[in-house]
Amino acid sequence: MCTSLFVASEWLAEHINDPEIQILDARMAPPGQEHRDVPGEYRAGHLPGALFFDIEALSDHTSSLPHMMPRPEGFAVAMRELGVHDDRHLVVYDEGDLFSAPRAWWMLKSFGARKVSILAGGLAGWQAEQRPLQSGAVAAPEEGEFNAEFDTHVVARLTEVLLASHEGGAQVVDARPAARFNGEVDEPRPGLKRGHIPGSLNMPWGSLVEQGALKSPEALRALFAQQGIDPQRPVIASCGSGVTAAVVLLALTELGAQDLRLYDGAWSEWGSRDDLPVAPDA
Repeated sequence: MCTSLFVASEWLAEHINDPEIQILDARMAPPGQEHRDVPGEYRAGHLPGALFFDIEALSDHTSSLPHMMPRPEGFAVAMRELGVHDDRHLVVYDEGDLFSAPRAWWMLKSFGARKVSILAGGLAGWQAEQRPLQSGAVAAPEEGEFNAEFDTHVVARLTEVLLASHEGGAQVVDARPAARFNGEVDEPRPGLKRGHIPGSLNMPWGSLVEQGALKSPEALRALFAQQGIDPQRPVIASCGSGVTAAVVLLALTELGAQDLRLYDGAWSEWGSRDDLPVAPDA
């Protein structure tokens, strides 16, 4: 299997030495597991030749918000130093839960990478099939050629989300689990309110995933329909910190949706503000 969005482990194993393919390990720790040494986990074992696409390190550290998109020039420099080429077929993977690979996919596509796919099943699927791993960091054989051409439309700012919340010009889709969306439990990040953006619709990202890949297009269409989400209308995806919102965008892309944006500040920004409305009312 090799589609525009996913490749299967069998396909990647057959093409792993192809010089036109580069593999990127995009594992990251979810909220509440920040104590994990993910770079150390990468060094302990990763797909052969995989470079470490460190979402945390690649984020904008001038922002107090987590995982914010970096400036294009900084991202381009980081990719060149890592040895990544924007004209290669980039295959990204995570632990196998489809948690962070979609964020890497979205970042790379937004900055102009021409062909990006996700390894279906991720690291867990690769290991389950007893395929080889490599330990230690992989040094870039040469400096990459990466010219970041950032599509500014793909990121929605707070003011644009507020307008969509008030006027409904775009569907605001929240990828957090239902209990967090409904304000029934505390957020994993301290200091954030319970609840959601008024007028937003809930599509828990985990419901879109099956064995480290997306569910079938038929199942995805049914899930979006159940939540009142129309793939043919503009969507602004949100979540806790801008990571799992990319799963929603990936699923909508699979269904052929076009006008898709990601609210990068997400609930980490909205839920920390006292001057923004929250539903349900506290």
